[in-house]
Amino acid sequence: MQNKPSIHILGVCGTFMGGIAAIARQAGYRVTGCDANVYPPMSTQLEEQGIALIEGFGVEQLDLKPDVFVIGNVVSRGNALMEEILNRGLPYISGPQWLAQNILQDKWVLGVAGTHGKTTTTSMLAWILERAGMNPGFLIGGVPQNFGVSARLTDMPFFVIEADEYDTAFFDKRSKFVHYRPRTAILNNLEFDHADIFPDLASIETQFHHLVRTVPGNGLLICNGREDSLQRVLQRGCWTPVEKFGCADGWSIDEQDLVSANGRAQGTLRWDLLGEHNRMNALAALAAARHAGVPVAQGLAALGEFKNVKRRMEVRGTVNGITVYDDFAHHPTAIDTTLAGLRRKVGSGRILAVLEPRSNTMKLGVMKDALPASLKDADLVFCYGANLGWDASAALAPMGGKARVMSDLQELVAAIAAAAKPGDHILVMSNGGFGGIHEKLLLKLAG
Repeated sequence: MQNKPSIHILGVCGTFMGGIAAIARQAGYRVTGCDANVYPPMSTQLEEQGIALIEGFGVEQLDLKPDVFVIGNVVSRGNALMEEILNRGLPYISGPQWLAQNILQDKWVLGVAGTHGKTTTTSMLAWILERAGMNPGFLIGGVPQNFGVSARLTDMPFFVIEADEYDTAFFDKRSKFVHYRPRTAILNNLEFDHADIFPDLASIETQFHHLVRTVPGNGLLICNGREDSLQRVLQRGCWTPVEKFGCADGWSIDEQDLVSANGRAQGTLRWDLLGEHNRMNALAALAAARHAGVPVAQGLAALGEFKNVKRRMEVRGTVNGITVYDDFAHHPTAIDTTLAGLRRKVGSGRILAVLEPRSNTMKLGVMKDALPASLKDADLVFCYGANLGWDASAALAPMGGKARVMSDLQELVAAIAAAAKPGDHILVMSNGGFGGIHEKLLLKLAG
């Protein structure tokens, strides 16, 4: 272990690259990293693991003389440090490729791909294997509460990874997941997203087919049977056995949460998670775990103990009978399913939806026309309209007086607090920090 080389990670404070840093450290590498925004909680997590962090991308970091620079996809041409790496001909590699070559090479990789639910399903699958005594390694784009960390390395053969379709690096425009070569691959769903790098759904389907091409014949593809887009992906060529879920001729779950495989009852799912999307996630995780050797009954028992990922319908606090939730939903489909799940839970209770359209796709306004329908289960909608290239008020106009758009965060907090009543449920949806709005709301409500 003492002879392991050193790496310096550019863009280390993102969840994915931070996970690579943690895994590299656990594998015995000397790890340093830099980023434009070095702050808690990721900075704290990394420093606790002995990873030295540097603020910014100054060229003086070349003095570290690592064996290789590992480049996150936040880094682009024009970055001062990257330009000097290129000018001097120094060795560099993308995060996914480094992971594939140095960590995943001899592992049974279980990859979870899809537009929605990747983080949750990956967490479910890792937890099922953990409870089965298989001690898997994992790299997840969030913090599963059953584990308390987003990444770990073990000496066991199984490694569970969130297989993202976003591009790898500025010098490698393939999706990250083509590097992982999973033996077990979940194709959870497939819709148009990432409008900043993909022109249309067909281009994303092509990347998913590239993933399908890497799964061996003795592996398994676990595919959402309800998605036409995924059927098109498989029709382009498939060399691996396929199990479908969400349909009668595969894995299914009824209204009483009885799980069946090809019409044969397997057992009942007993848990507290909300929403049809999580039931689908569970089916995919159970099928993948069975492929790795975990009986379905054991998988169901593990899911009964599953705690969701942070920022997935996470209760941030209750004040004067008003509950504030935090959720990562940022795509119209995710917004719709999240609200539907909460509506089933609270019945006729009022839901105040608070939305920050923050993802690159949402900022471009590609899906703005789908927002009113996705927010239909909310009684009131509050949208943060700052830094958008489109008119949120016009997009939400079909909702009439139910929707309000504001570009000042303090005014938004004040308006939500003024509208809230005891018994209400305030659902905050964003894929970012949203200016700490959850704490601001709780303080204002306690006012």
